[in-house]
Amino acid sequence: MKKGQHLYREREEIVTVYAVVSGTAALYKMNSMGEKKVIFVLGKGSLLNEEVLQDLPEPVSCEIMESARILAIPRKQLLALMETDARLMRFLFFSQSHKVRRLYRQLKNTTNATRGEKKMAAKLWKLARDYGKKEEVGVRICLKLTVTQLADMLGTKRETASRQLKVLVEQGLVRYDRNTFVIPDTDVLNRYFKEE
Repeated sequence: MKKGQHLYREREEIVTVYAVVSGTAALYKMNSMGEKKVIFVLGKGSLLNEEVLQDLPEPVSCEIMESARILAIPRKQLLALMETDARLMRFLFFSQSHKVRRLYRQLKNTTNATRGEKKMAAKLWKLARDYGKKEEVGVRICLKLTVTQLADMLGTKRETASRQLKVLVEQGLVRYDRNTFVIPDTDVLNRYFKEE
């Protein structure tokens, strides 16, 4: 699938479970003002919509962020496999619990007590950990990521995200050039967003 294509949209009736074989996809919701809030960016080996096993409409939309290959598994077939395969069950539980833990961290970071640039620092640290490649100058986030996409992940406006990014760049915590982010020192960035 190509960047920008939708695999499915919120409230669609889906009978297929999707997994990322290569590339990345974003799960998001639209708020009441029509703004996109990216909940997860998921890459290779990630299940996108295991909640479809409940036989309810999709709770989120899925947009391809980087050209991706997606594996489609019919729900009935997956349910039949789950009856006999304990490893598959464990994988599904781990996938779901990993997402729940990430949601807990996101909730912690959405409190008003956390300044915007700290939220951005936390998000960039997470992206560097999940999609980073160590280089001589630091850790390069191997996603072509616009400030608008980063704003969507933070649930903020692009202009606000630009101001927050400027703070991090001026402090030397992040380098940004042509949709590429480099974190000179992930430990320093980690300490920055954790300090009160």
